[in-house]
Amino acid sequence: MNLPQVVAPAGESGTERPVVGLAVGRGTGPEVADVFERVLGALTAGLPHGVAIERSPRLYHSYRSLRAEGDVARIQALTAEDADHYERFCRTLAARGVRAVFRTAVNAQSLYLVRQRLRSVKVDLLTGAGRSLLLVRDQAQGFYTGDNRHTPGEVTRTMTFSREITEAVVTYALRRARREWPDGPPDRIVMAYKFHLLDGALDTWVAGLADRLGIRVDLFQPDTVNRDLITHGLPDRAVIVAGNEWADIMHVMLLDRFGNDRQESRCTENVCLDPGLSGLVEYQTVHGSADDLAGRDLVNPVATIRAAALVAERHAGCPGAVRATEQALRALDERGVRTPDLGGRHSTSAVVDALLPLLDASRTGGAPKGDALVGGS
Repeated sequence: MNLPQVVAPAGESGTERPVVGLAVGRGTGPEVADVFERVLGALTAGLPHGVAIERSPRLYHSYRSLRAEGDVARIQALTAEDADHYERFCRTLAARGVRAVFRTAVNAQSLYLVRQRLRSVKVDLLTGAGRSLLLVRDQAQGFYTGDNRHTPGEVTRTMTFSREITEAVVTYALRRARREWPDGPPDRIVMAYKFHLLDGALDTWVAGLADRLGIRVDLFQPDTVNRDLITHGLPDRAVIVAGNEWADIMHVMLLDRFGNDRQESRCTENVCLDPGLSGLVEYQTVHGSADDLAGRDLVNPVATIRAAALVAERHAGCPGAVRATEQALRALDERGVRTPDLGGRHSTSAVVDALLPLLDASRTGGAPKGDALVGGS
């Protein structure tokens, strides 16, 4: 495993360290954050000044920690506080020129309030069986966004769809498709939304945008997309732009059919489309806060390791970090170094302890000691 020479990120003077944000939630959040810091540190050790990690001062709630509060009004208040704080954290970083944040799992309600405000899309490139699928999840509008109003025995949830956001999401998906497949346009663009509930507004917006851009966009109900996936599959280089209501449920199936991977070992990125965020990218693991594993050193670290590699390569000037990390993970897997959820007997820290010498060897061109792969139990 040969990791190419580390180079300074574009725009860096060579005297300043790249800065990466870090936001930590409860449950296994502190353990996951420790994995991220250790792996990112190993991957960026060749940088002249390393990488500076800017950690949010707030430990954000998980759903389980909020439920322990027991009172709806108190949960509402803490949810709002977490959302306001995390939004300020992201905006402050972006204003300083920071382009990447790694966030551990936090309470979904707080998180989606922030995603609505920052106009975020979740991006996942699935590859397998000779095909690639770009999934762009609209997190800026729909049922996952909105506000709750409580009256005795009733919750009213209000959400908004807009032409501006719809066009921003589709336009970003096309731009991202050109980045992933620079040699030509995507073979198909499909949108999966429950558009029949919107009085014809969403399909009118999409048709108008497609006409202006000179492209074909197929807008379907989610159940129609499901039937097509089951019956016909998708061509290579297909783009699916989807409401989060569908995409969240279908992600496991899409991984099984098109991604050849498990959710628990996967990371994704959330791109902020709000103009004030200048394209800030938030990286996360797909797995949740796993409060039942908190403090037991048993959380699967693979998704976090992969997120650290993406941050190192894309934002810290370490080309080859992703390839070297994937090679190291394969080497660990071949030797059975894995956490119990993957059928192994190793702790979280033992997996990372075994990984770091491999990353160091790939960076320096040496070979790790044989016993470095033994890890622990």
